[in-house]
Amino acid sequence: MADRVCVAKIGAAHGLRGEVRLQVFTEDPDAILKYGQLESGDGTKKFHVVSLRPAKGHYVAKLDGVNDRNASELLTNIELFVSRDKLPKIEGEGEYYHADLIGLRVEDRAGENYGVVIAIHNYGASDLIEVGEPSKKSGTLIPFIGQFVPEVDVEGGRVIIEPVAGLFDDKPSPLVGEGGERDSASRVRGNSSNADVEEKSLIRSSDGSRRRRPTLSYKGRRSKSSSK
Repeated sequence: MADRVCVAKIGAAHGLRGEVRLQVFTEDPDAILKYGQLESGDGTKKFHVVSLRPAKGHYVAKLDGVNDRNASELLTNIELFVSRDKLPKIEGEGEYYHADLIGLRVEDRAGENYGVVIAIHNYGASDLIEVGEPSKKSGTLIPFIGQFVPEVDVEGGRVIIEPVAGLFDDKPSPLVGEGGERDSASRVRGNSSNADVEEKSLIRSSDGSRRRRPTLSYKGRRSKSSSK
């Protein structure tokens, strides 16, 4: 399992006093204020969010020690990670942190290999796992529901899928509601990069309401948050 989980991503500078736009990936955005020290993906930069306020489509944050626009402009696109032990334990059946799914090898029941999970996406319906090779910029999108993903074995390092005919053909054929029209084989394709995982900030929960984009998914239902 991953030792760290991405909980936010810094966007563009905001104003002249060092504030930044912030995409927050927890159900309760204010939880990011309680995590204490956050760090960049490579671990070389440390951050502490000292204030957070909502704006249209994002949040505006003040980071400790960042006091002018020149400093905040240097931080654009940095992802913020927190130690896993600061996050709630997963208790529900079929719930997984995105960080635990990414990198799992993808196989069918016969053992045929289809690559690995390279990203998790959500465009307003159920989560989608993107399957492909890490060296490629895009892969195949598969709905993260029991019909297509009957088994997830995090400890065993694999995901079992039920690929329909033509699912991994070269020509894209996305589902209705996921960026295109449905074809006879109900294939799902996509060309989103790994960075898109964090860029889709809203999802629809199982009761139809809209919530913040999380870092935790649960198969067969809608995504759930990584923080209470």
